[in-house]
Amino acid sequence: MPAALDPVHVTVIAKQPLPGLVKTRLCPPCTPAEASATAAAALADTLDGIDRLAALTTSEIARVLLFEGDATDWERPGWRVVPQRGDGLGDRLANGFEDLGRGLIVGMETPHVVGSLGAALEAIDAGRDAIGLATDGGYWVIGLGAVDRRVFDGVPMSRSHTGLTQLRQLHSLGRSVTLLPAARDLDTFDDLVDAARRPNSSPNLRAVAGRTIAEVWRRALAGTE
Repeated sequence: MPAALDPVHVTVIAKQPLPGLVKTRLCPPCTPAEASATAAAALADTLDGIDRLAALTTSEIARVLLFEGDATDWERPGWRVVPQRGDGLGDRLANGFEDLGRGLIVGMETPHVVGSLGAALEAIDAGRDAIGLATDGGYWVIGLGAVDRRVFDGVPMSRSHTGLTQLRQLHSLGRSVTLLPAARDLDTFDDLVDAARRPNSSPNLRAVAGRTIAEVWRRALAGTE
């Protein structure tokens, strides 16, 4: 009888939400403190969403936070914290999969879609890969049914074509890929407005986005007086 595979991991890759270090494209019109509060809300709701996913999934899931910075405030029961290592996002993703094995790595800023990861888990269980593209040209999740760091070779990160280049790289290696629904991530003020308006948006992020937008408009109106 073949040995049982380790549980599939569902990993959130994130950095400590400190002012000036996260969501800098929101500034201006947001302040660094508002941008970091937005990032913190998105991360908290992403972790909550994966907790709900784990509770509804019949197979065992290993929940991991792949973190840059001090994770003290983000430790949770049932979660393992693993420090990021490597230079650049592609290297950190490759090292993350090598450290953790087959599974999923999801970003911290799309909590409204983490509940749809069931299809990705099914793909991983079947030995396939999975990817969900982002509307800005990147991708919000990637899953590998078998670890191979060549998946990330030559894929430029944070570009308008990153997602499609990553998908082509998977196909060029002869890997079977399940394509997940596209999602809007959270980089610009327009994205923040969308997060505040989405009926299926996560509750913490929606509340923080609404307060932040109101404060931005208050400052703008005050500046015209």
